Amino acid sequence: MGIEPDDVGYVAMPLFHSNAVMVGWAPSIVYGASVGLARRFTASGWLADVRRYRATWFNYTGKPLSYVLATPARPDDADNPLRVAFGNEGSPQVVDGFARRFGVRVIDAFGATEGAIAVNRTDDPPPGALGVAGASVKVVDEDGNERPPARFGREGTLLNAEECVGEIVNTAGVGPFEGYYNNDEANARSTRNGWYWSGDLGYLDDRRNLYFAGRTAEWIRVDGENFPAGPIEAAVARHPDVVVAAVYGVPDEQAGDQVMVALVLRDDTVFDPAGFARFVDAQPDLGPKWRPRYVRVGRVLPQTATNKVLKRTLAHEKFRRDRAGDDDLWVREPGADAFHRFAPDDEAALRKRFEVSGRARFWDL
Repeated sequence: MGIEPDDVGYVAMPLFHSNAVMVGWAPSIVYGASVGLARRFTASGWLADVRRYRATWFNYTGKPLSYVLATPARPDDADNPLRVAFGNEGSPQVVDGFARRFGVRVIDAFGATEGAIAVNRTDDPPPGALGVAGASVKVVDEDGNERPPARFGREGTLLNAEECVGEIVNTAGVGPFEGYYNNDEANARSTRNGWYWSGDLGYLDDRRNLYFAGRTAEWIRVDGENFPAGPIEAAVARHPDVVVAAVYGVPDEQAGDQVMVALVLRDDTVFDPAGFARFVDAQPDLGPKWRPRYVRVGRVLPQTATNKVLKRTLAHEKFRRDRAGDDDLWVREPGADAFHRFAPDDEAALRKRFEVSGRARFWDL
């Protein structure tokens, strides 16, 4: 990040998180710089804080860039002292939009907290790529067999997701990682074969550009086809009204899963059931099975203290109104041109279909 003693960091993440400690605070110790500590992150107060602290760098993880970018743009947004931001999980369009609007270099990197894997973006990566993986970083199946390279269609469509997606591992070893405290099971799972198993899904192209595809628990299976949630989120996030999109699998009443997406929209917008369906259908990298069946729209999604969406909570709440609270729920029936509200009668009918199919247990998972 090119930090020098005159630089000032801005840290609004909790200091129990490694990103806040290693990217936000530690550089000030190494280079004798200063740090401004905010009590909490707010999108509306972020730029005022940056100016007040005269911050030249800041750290992030999760969705903060999306939340800030969703605030109303002002002509003087780029009039700030920021020079660089370093973090991860920013989608390509959000990273680019944030950099342009605020006049800041954004370094969105991929790496494990454990230190065993790190991939930095190249200067001109292909759309969606994290960067070029080192020789020891591979994508493998559950047995450690290397997955073949990804194949793409003319519009960037991933043609062989079930074949090329696997877990990202470091075959050179675990690096500085010493293990998880008092958790032998997690240690055994993460260090099989003497490798480091990240728990992250990804795929490599024929030039060894690495693409993130979600976590190992984020596989969705529709009509016998397996695919990851990550590429669907990237496609949905292109919608101009979407601030945050979280994609996950919910049980189908007959077999397998259906795709559900939880959305946070810009404050001055409302969900357009026909327009969103047209948008989804127009995305060249979303095949019919990848398109969301259910949509949940809320002001705030369940998340951790570091702004990571809790998909396990969303998957548990699924389309049940008694769990989703006041959030709006929508469904798109097969062949329909638009979503419609998932009303109490729809929920009752769906639950009955689960019971008739002998899958009632999935309703309560």
